[in-house]
Amino acid sequence: MNTIFSIHTVRFVALVILQVLILNHVNFVGYINPYIYILFIALFPVKNNRIVLMLLSFLLGLIIDLFLDTGGAHAAASVFIAYARPLVLKSSFGTIYEHQTVKFNTIDFGSKLTYFTILTVLHHFVLFFLEIFSVSKILLVFQKTLFSSIFTILLSVIVTIIFSRKPK
Repeated sequence: MNTIFSIHTVRFVALVILQVLILNHVNFVGYINPYIYILFIALFPVKNNRIVLMLLSFLLGLIIDLFLDTGGAHAAASVFIAYARPLVLKSSFGTIYEHQTVKFNTIDFGSKLTYFTILTVLHHFVLFFLEIFSVSKILLVFQKTLFSSIFTILLSVIVTIIFSRKPK
């Protein structure tokens, strides 16, 4: 139990530091921003308490909001994907999720990519809609969502490949 707690604590802190010190300063073409901190929410153990995940997601988003001065948009988007996560898990993994046996190290790449893609697009759409907060600029919201999602998904896949442990 302590090792699991320490692994998630290290993951939380490492993703916040990576996001705040490096990725917040990446801004391609004015609207491509990677938000890799959502990996914490995506990789949180399935069997853990959902309320804990939502509280940690709020804290994670709030910390990012403090550094980016975005007024709660990251916190709202993070809590939204934490809330929607069971539906995304069920649609991505099917019966494996229903039996609570999802282990991200043993899942095939296609299902994992589908899972990351859905969570990332949901997060980014909510985030950019709240940041722009104008229906008249919905095309800009979709454009930022699309391009930032592609970049975030690529970085997420690379990070998970680099730091994944081989199944025993």
